[in-house]
Formats: sequence, C-alpha cells, structure tokens
Amino acid sequence: MNIQWRGKTLQVLGLAALTCSVVVTAGAAAQAGPCTADITQLQTQIKTSAADPVNGPTAAQSVGAQLHHQPTPGEVQNAETRANTDADAALDRARKADEQGNAAACQEALHQARLLYGLTNN
Repeated sequence: MNIQWRGKTLQVLGLAALTCSVVVTAGAAAQAGPCTADITQLQTQIKTSAADPVNGPTAAQSVGAQLHHQPTPGEVQNAETRANTDADAALDRARKADEQGNAAACQEALHQARLLYGLTNN
C-alpha cells in the first residue's frame, strides 16, 4: 500500500511540474514584444558568425584608411572596441524598444546592428 501511495505522489508531482512549466512558458510568450523573434534570430546569426574569428562588428572606414595610411595596432584595437560598443548598444536599444512595444524603434535598432555585423545587404 505504501508503494502505491508513493507512485501516486510522484505522478501528481510530475503533473504539477509539467503544468508549472507550461504556465511559465505561456506567460513568457504572452509578454514577448513586437520583434522578440527578430532579436532572437539576429542573436543566433551573430553567434553563428562568431565561429569565424574574422567576423564581428565593424565600424565605418576612417579617413586615414581612405588615404591609404596603415593603422597602428592601437587604432585597430580602438576601432574594434568602438564597433563592439556600437553593436551592443544597438542590440540594447532593440531590446528596450521591444519591451516597450515600439516595433519601429526596435526594427531600426536591429537594422543598425545588422549593418555593424555585416548581416545585411543594405
């Protein structure tokens, strides 16, 4: 009799855990913003492209580069840091706009992030 009671208890606990996970998942989906899926897709693209060490955010070409001047290692490091900061800021703006339900601002920030990561043809 004791074994049957334990089996029923485990079944009830398992059902309760499953119910809780469904409720939590449904709640998260209900709170998703207008471009949550787009943000997730871009983050996946960024992670995929990060496997290639050459890929990462880039900045606009400097005047020195346009004049065919070789950058110093410090200038290269500064440009990489600035590009990473700009890309992170664009993703943060997209997340904040998404949380606020502002689809236009979110899409604009995602567009800027895609440009920095070279993940768009525009």
